[in-house]
Amino acid sequence: MDPRSTAQDVHRCDLCETAIVHSYCDFCHVNLCKPCVVDHISDGYLKHAIVPFMERRSTLVYSKCKTHLHKNCEFQCEDCNNIFVCSSCTASKQHKGHNFVEVTEVYKTKKEVIKKDIKKLENHISPSYEKITLELEQTLANLDVGYEKLTTTMSKQGEQWHREIDAIINKMKTEISEIKVQHREILQTHLNEIKQIQSVIKQSLLAIREIEKSTEVSPTIEYSSKIREFSKLPPKVQVSMPTFIPKPIDREKLYSLFGQFTSLYTATEENVSLLNQPKTSVRELQDEPEIVTTIQTGHEYLRSVTCVNEDRIWTSGETNNIKCLNINGSLLQTIHTKSGKWPIDIAVDRDGDLLYSEWETRTVNKVKNRQTEELIRLQGWRPYNLCVTSTGDLLLTMYIDDLTQSKVVRYSGSTEKQTVQFDDEGKPLYSGNSYTKYITENRNHDICVADCAAGAVVVVNQDGKLRWRYTGHHSVTKNKPFQPFGITSDSQSRILTADYNNHCVHILDQNGQFLRYIDNCDLKNPYGLCVDNNDNLFVCEYNKGNVKKIKYLT
Repeated sequence: MDPRSTAQDVHRCDLCETAIVHSYCDFCHVNLCKPCVVDHISDGYLKHAIVPFMERRSTLVYSKCKTHLHKNCEFQCEDCNNIFVCSSCTASKQHKGHNFVEVTEVYKTKKEVIKKDIKKLENHISPSYEKITLELEQTLANLDVGYEKLTTTMSKQGEQWHREIDAIINKMKTEISEIKVQHREILQTHLNEIKQIQSVIKQSLLAIREIEKSTEVSPTIEYSSKIREFSKLPPKVQVSMPTFIPKPIDREKLYSLFGQFTSLYTATEENVSLLNQPKTSVRELQDEPEIVTTIQTGHEYLRSVTCVNEDRIWTSGETNNIKCLNINGSLLQTIHTKSGKWPIDIAVDRDGDLLYSEWETRTVNKVKNRQTEELIRLQGWRPYNLCVTSTGDLLLTMYIDDLTQSKVVRYSGSTEKQTVQFDDEGKPLYSGNSYTKYITENRNHDICVADCAAGAVVVVNQDGKLRWRYTGHHSVTKNKPFQPFGITSDSQSRILTADYNNHCVHILDQNGQFLRYIDNCDLKNPYGLCVDNNDNLFVCEYNKGNVKKIKYLT
């Protein structure tokens, strides 16, 4: 060991600054050697608290009583807003009959709180803020790269447009050249016909002049006049030049046709409060999920369920009735669709109002105060499944009339905000058909779609970028093709999806890793799913018409 560093670590007296420390004044907070102790307490022993150096800061420094100046406040009066009082105050008329607590006990309790707070700040809160800071700094550092990619994509689109416009111009020029050839042929043919007639006239004129000069009788008498024939001029062929009629440039339409970029979409992810103990907020999967209750809905073919609260649910099937039931199965309200056709899907918005989509009318409708109003009407596309996000937006799956394309559209009210359809390579994210595509938003704002026909759960982030696909989990007992129907997510960002063919529910983590099945609750053809605020799972049984409430978290 370096002797110099050892010398530097030795504590010295704060008064003489040379001798090694021996004692410590807990009131004045100074180091003292033996000789300097006497000098330090020379102004009065009671004004100081001299302790061995190794026991420094062990003496409690009480505040002085404002009424009895020579006494320390060693108590707090609970009946006087916990003001500090001395022993004389406790016996005074002012505090007669009051309750007191020793300051030392409060001090010890507070010290324990401080120790815990320091531990939480050092081990949990500060590292969490460091992590958030690092993530934000990395995001900021990558901001220019991201926007550069955006402008590059737009430039490529511009180049593609230029190529297409050049191709259109060249095609039109070719068409003009072809028209010009036709124009020339028409005129040339007509000219040839006129010249042929001119040649005949010239020959006739020569013959007539010969007869005129001749004295022969026979040719003159046999002459037949062709004046009437030649006087009838041929029809004049008029071929008009083609004209190019430029259409006025509609800049707004061009802007919309060129493409669109999503608006700056900001969402705040709620983190678990670090002031609470983190472990208490984590809910683990139960060893054995259990049925809490079975609700008979009366629907013959039950498709969708959505929670209003812990005690009420909306259900819909393949009739025009949408039923609101309590947890005991009592019918509270029935809504009939405007078209008389059965609704494709249902959801509840943040105000507790019912939303439903209709394939027949291409609409999404809202029921408020028992009055139905049209929220969205599509053109060329038909709506399918829907969900309401944590920010109050509406996510809607839809497919085009010719069944070749499907997409997800985000709406704010009736206004389209975002379209999710293709991955970064321009390939479709979802299968193009009219099969169900239930949708939900995870707690981390991922958009999760159960693409039944594709046999996959497709998850993109809130910007529409593909994160992962889940195509089922290998199991000896689950040997039928994986076709996910309903999908939902819980408070732990786990994703649950209904496996109709194998009569179970798959539970995945937020990164698409399989966690377990719910296959012990005698589920038959599970269809629509939802989770309430207490993480109870509600499962539609398509053929039975039942909704099963299942507890699957601890």
